[in-house]
Amino acid sequence: MKNRLTIAIQKSGRLSDQSKDLIKKSGINFTAKGDKLLAKSNNLPIDILFVRDDDIPSLVSNGDADLAIVGENVLVEKTLYKKNNTLKVLDLGFSKCRLSIAAPNNKKNMRLANKKIATSYPNILKKYLDDNNIKASVTNIHGSVELTPYIGMSDCICDLVSSGATLEANNLNEIKVIMESQAVLIKNKKLSKNKIYIAEKVISRMNGVINAVESKYVMLNAETKNVKDICKLLPGSESPTIIPLEDNNKVAIHALCQEPIFWETMEKLKNKGASSILVMPVEKILN
Repeated sequence: MKNRLTIAIQKSGRLSDQSKDLIKKSGINFTAKGDKLLAKSNNLPIDILFVRDDDIPSLVSNGDADLAIVGENVLVEKTLYKKNNTLKVLDLGFSKCRLSIAAPNNKKNMRLANKKIATSYPNILKKYLDDNNIKASVTNIHGSVELTPYIGMSDCICDLVSSGATLEANNLNEIKVIMESQAVLIKNKKLSKNKIYIAEKVISRMNGVINAVESKYVMLNAETKNVKDICKLLPGSESPTIIPLEDNNKVAIHALCQEPIFWETMEKLKNKGASSILVMPVEKILN
């Protein structure tokens, strides 16, 4: 274990599935079997740990895991008021949600002062209240937070919101977003020298996978007189490749666009004289 890099991820749920997918797309081969909490890569000196998400920040801070994928909400909640050795390395762009305050539908204009707020994220909520000079009572509860206003435990709640369907089902209305969250890659600040190289390789590969998600490779033909106008329309491209064609008045333009390509962009390209426009997905980018 001393010479093998450990990556901790959530052991079950959607974040777990997305984390495993990212790890495999980063060229780390492993097989997760049943309820086993450890999987070994067969092509790199890397072990994957499957653990509770609440435990991930402390595992990384203590050096029991070297890298980890965790929700930013969990990372902040568990490290906000503690000295720790964790460092956020990458925003991963999936498992997006928000931590919001919600009140019963008949109290949409509720003021938080002197109210009881139930939450599973007391540290983040307390910081928000302190930053905004709001005096309110925070009740820490695990699970079924949305029920607390109806059994008299709280006036409102502070909980994670994704689609908002759970709030709607429980007759709650979102009144304030206090934090945006997504999956993040974190690492231990004090990696041993024999692990730094492989850690940097993993981070670089994951960054390449994430950068490729919305990137597209665009190919098109255009008249030489329109090249400058067309290149200006290609979003996020650094320096497109210009290739001469048999027709001396035309060229082929190839560009890696690191921003989404929408139908509207393609129509603007066509209006500027572009033809045979081809937009292809990109699987990986290594800068």
